[in-house]
Amino acid sequence: MTKFATYTRTALLATAGLALAAGLAGPVTGDPATTQTAPSVVQSAPAFLAPDTADKPTVEQLMPLGEPTNQSSFAPSAEQMDNARKIVDAGKDMDLPPRAWTIAIATALQESKLENLGHLGERNDHDSQGLFQQRPSSGWGTVAQITDPDYSSKAFYKGLTQVDGWEEMPLTVAAQTVQVSAFPNHYAQWEKMAADIVTDVTK
Repeated sequence: MTKFATYTRTALLATAGLALAAGLAGPVTGDPATTQTAPSVVQSAPAFLAPDTADKPTVEQLMPLGEPTNQSSFAPSAEQMDNARKIVDAGKDMDLPPRAWTIAIATALQESKLENLGHLGERNDHDSQGLFQQRPSSGWGTVAQITDPDYSSKAFYKGLTQVDGWEEMPLTVAAQTVQVSAFPNHYAQWEKMAADIVTDVTK
């Protein structure tokens, strides 16, 4: 079995664990390819992974599997950088390590380009909104909550910390296990930009 296949199997098992942790007794409604299930169990990262917020994170902390290839990027606006800073601050509040911040920002880059999106009318994906395109119908919170960057970031982090072995997974596998996106490999393209943004907002 290849290393990536092992990670993928681990991610699938973790997804099942998230559903059980959330207490889902029946089938999830909606399109299964795009349905997200909100986590209900709060877990903190192991103590040895907690960041030293006095130090700027290293490249190894942000991208422990090495610098990825086939990356996308753009010049973020001041508003987008402010949203990224809020995502990092939420991770710090939860004593999560820099790797978690990178995963969260890469996820938000894919889902919303770091824009705190409201309902987009006919262009909206189901009832998804906010930085992480979380869905009220799947239990992530109210519209007011999921469009609050601090709340939505912490909801994402809570889901991430329920994924067994997320620290060692490829970023796209960890993100997909939380998000359950119809495009599971798309998160990978934002890892380098996410790491660069973390570096910028923690200067």
